[in-house]
Amino acid sequence: MGPQEAVERALALSRADDCVVIADESSTANLRWAGNTLTTNGVTRSSRLTVIALRRTADGVAAGVVSRSAVGADAIEDLVRAAEADAAGNEPAEDAQPLVAEGSGAGWDDEPAETGIGVFEGLAPALGEAFAAAQAADRRLYGFANHVLTSTFVGNSVGLRLRHDQPTGLLELNAKGTGGSAWAGVGTRDFAGVDVAALTGDLARRLEWGERRVDLPAGRYETILPPSAVADLMIYLYWSAGAHDAEDGRTVFSAPGGGTRVGDRLASLPVTLSSDPSAAGMECPPFVIAHASDRESSVFDNGLPLGATDWIRNGALHSLTQTRHSAERTGLPVTPPIDNLALVGPDGGASLEEMVARTERGLLLTCLWYIREVDPQSLLLTGLTRDGVYLVENGEVVGAVNNFRFNESPVDLLSRLAEVGETRPTLPREWSDYFTRTAMPPIRVGDFNMSTVSQAS
Repeated sequence: MGPQEAVERALALSRADDCVVIADESSTANLRWAGNTLTTNGVTRSSRLTVIALRRTADGVAAGVVSRSAVGADAIEDLVRAAEADAAGNEPAEDAQPLVAEGSGAGWDDEPAETGIGVFEGLAPALGEAFAAAQAADRRLYGFANHVLTSTFVGNSVGLRLRHDQPTGLLELNAKGTGGSAWAGVGTRDFAGVDVAALTGDLARRLEWGERRVDLPAGRYETILPPSAVADLMIYLYWSAGAHDAEDGRTVFSAPGGGTRVGDRLASLPVTLSSDPSAAGMECPPFVIAHASDRESSVFDNGLPLGATDWIRNGALHSLTQTRHSAERTGLPVTPPIDNLALVGPDGGASLEEMVARTERGLLLTCLWYIREVDPQSLLLTGLTRDGVYLVENGEVVGAVNNFRFNESPVDLLSRLAEVGETRPTLPREWSDYFTRTAMPPIRVGDFNMSTVSQAS
């Protein structure tokens, strides 16, 4: 039974007052390598069926949600009944809204999209050349490439039928040598245009920088954060920008005395942080897909159209992630989360290399990891630097320094921006398992807080 048939069968079997069904069909292809040698490759498939049963009560609508993997035709009725039983035991849902009735997407009847090992047809030879070059230079390459293609089918009892095919690929490379270790990564829809030679060339340059070691104490340093590190910080900011929590006074986006900080200036430079389902190279679902309700999403919003949204516009907070329910509370437009993120500064900006060349003395990071929240009221984060922190003097990298633990708030960093560079597609290091579609600039901060020296290597 195909996913479309599973959706239709579950809807037909439902005895609930209303019902939403989501079917996800995924295929995954992967390559892994270590010590300049391919080690494993493979293809896997998975499926998930989610039934959302809605029960009208005198006080509202109760929801029951049950999701299971690999549901065969003979198990669909059991899944539907389980969702109905869950709804029967629940109180009316706070986020209840009328179901989205409009929407009949193209390709509903087509077979689910699939990936396979062939997606690496151009990548594998380039990796082979990179392995040979690394071996000759006494360097070792480690890493993996992963590609997931998920077809999602959303239907409900009031006529909604929508489908989205989402490719998600990433490549991560780690090089090791006498100059320590260095990392590079890229997100991609299909691996076309991934330049392995450029990535490994940058890794080799960083290992050469690491041949000279410089020890520095903790302190505040002028620091250039490359796009990957900026992505990790901005993603955490974005994940923390829920209107519900802000309205309740729980976050950095809560206004003193009540309400939200929408309209407040956050950044010292006119930067714009935005999401757009149709952004070139970062295309993502153009409608809400919610397998469960929480403070930032609602199962009642399934199928709601998504459009380009500015979260920060010209330096000021413009929108928070909203369900229809939270929008009623805040009085702000409905702006559900979107699965990509871009930060753009004024006038395009300089390249990372140009920013380094204009640095009298400062640090150049590679990436951040082990990021954790310390204080939600200020969005203070802590974490570690990783795979290369470099000292820049008079416009040139003069060596690698020790790693640090940092303590910074991405919101506070925006207020202290000294320079914003050219926005380019990038892959976050810390959050690449969850969020790959980002475009970020390098940024310069005059006093980045390296709170302690880290012994991590």
